[in-house]
Amino acid sequence: MALHFHRDEYAARQARTLEKMAEQKLDAMLLFAQESMYWLTGYETFGFCFFQTMILRRDGSFVLVTRAPDLRQARATSIVEDIRVWVDRGEADPVGQLKELLFELDLLGARIGIETDTQGLTARNGKLLEDGLKTFATLVDASELVPTLRAVKSPAEIACVREAARIADRAYQATLADVRPGADEGHLLAVLQGAVFEAGGEYPGNDFIIGSGADALLCRHKSGRRQLGERDQLTLEFAGTWRRYHVALMRTVVVGQPTQRHLALYAAAREALAAVEAEMRPGKSFGDVFDAHARVIDGRGLQPHRLNACGYSLGARFAPSWMDAPMFYRGNKAAIMPNMVLFAHMILADSETGTAMTLGRTYLTTDAEPEPLSTLPLDMPVVGT
Repeated sequence: MALHFHRDEYAARQARTLEKMAEQKLDAMLLFAQESMYWLTGYETFGFCFFQTMILRRDGSFVLVTRAPDLRQARATSIVEDIRVWVDRGEADPVGQLKELLFELDLLGARIGIETDTQGLTARNGKLLEDGLKTFATLVDASELVPTLRAVKSPAEIACVREAARIADRAYQATLADVRPGADEGHLLAVLQGAVFEAGGEYPGNDFIIGSGADALLCRHKSGRRQLGERDQLTLEFAGTWRRYHVALMRTVVVGQPTQRHLALYAAAREALAAVEAEMRPGKSFGDVFDAHARVIDGRGLQPHRLNACGYSLGARFAPSWMDAPMFYRGNKAAIMPNMVLFAHMILADSETGTAMTLGRTYLTTDAEPEPLSTLPLDMPVVGT
């Protein structure tokens, strides 16, 4: 069994979850988020793209309902012992099989929490679930129950996060060494992702973002590669990964002499990041952090070039995204607490001049000021001069 944490760690997570379930008067949970299943039991798979759920009852017992390919997967990676397989066939009815199982587990008429805010439950399956169980039990949306608990990391999780941070720094340094005029984006991406794999890391929750020239202004991955010019710009957003835990970094590298616009945008990003750090502590909210970012950027007349969020929580995540809640955006009242892992990104994309500038790194919150998890300098990286 390939468990990444001691069983006592899982027991502590489960106890916190059962506490919250009791507070919300839930007899059971139907877990559809792969992150919840992993956090509570160690179970890893990409099979959540099909119908799959894990039942957690108030007595602490688990039952996994999944397809045949994930039977051995669950046995190999998790502490779950009761695994039920629904069968692929012409008239497959996993919701019907689930209903029979819930009856067997004495949950008829129960109050059951369900995770709906997840890629692990499609709209179609969600409707089938509601239709199939509407007279069987009371379903309550409990999408935030486990994610709220996951947002604050344990010492064992923080150890994984620190390793992911070390891998992220190593990957960036290896890639930066190959950034020069004529360098191919495909090669740079191979170095970046390869360094993570060589260090023992995993696939990230979403694609690494690499873009040069006009594509340096993008905040998402796209297909197609180009070679760097004599004067260019290259944006990298990626994450070191360890045991599914992510630590993200973001930089725009200038190739050749930076323009005055590069310098101006960098100065704004650096000042905004410092303002964000000053707010990233207990007693403040995620909205307060965003407001600090916006105050600096907007004060420099750059509001049209910024985004409406400036970061988010990180943790053990699965595809399609490593972004976790809570996020930094205006009005988000979620509280900053010690032992959160938070990625702050200052992203400026000036479409009028075609200039990009980004600066981002991940922090561990403490009882006071946040601890940067990266050892990399914050200076604007310039190569090929």
